[in-house]
Amino acid sequence: MTSFILLVDFSILKPDIGLIFWTTVLFLIVWFFLGKMAFRPIQEGLKKREHDIQGALDEAKKAREEIAGLKADNEKILAEAREERSKILKEASEMKESIIAEAKSKAGEEANKIVANAKLEIDNQRKAAIEDLKNQVGTYAVEIAEQILKKKLQGDAEQESFIKQLVDDVKLN
Repeated sequence: MTSFILLVDFSILKPDIGLIFWTTVLFLIVWFFLGKMAFRPIQEGLKKREHDIQGALDEAKKAREEIAGLKADNEKILAEAREERSKILKEASEMKESIIAEAKSKAGEEANKIVANAKLEIDNQRKAAIEDLKNQVGTYAVEIAEQILKKKLQGDAEQESFIKQLVDDVKLN
């Protein structure tokens, strides 16, 4: 019965020294075992997780920096490509202008040669035509003169003496 009285007399609100002592001892033992068995692995897990998160953040930052660097490199390459394209287009335009100017120059020279040859040919043909015309006019003049002289010489003594004089003059020259 005494134990029953002890239990009836027990109250949480008024703890006694023995209860405080044993509660503290039990609490420290539980705390020690929890510290060894649970807190340390939990703490190590948290530290590992923190380290992993920090590593992932560092890798993400590094990846962002690499992407920014690649983006800058891409922009640089694009700028160089644009510059190269404009340089090639400029060279092509200059080459086109050069070829056109050269073709115009050669065409001008050829045209001048053709015109000079045509003028020479025209001059030669004109001279030949004039020579032919002179020959024909001379032939016609001789024929006309011959016919006139035949008609006039048929009995006129004065004309016969004139012809003799002309023949004598021709022999002297």
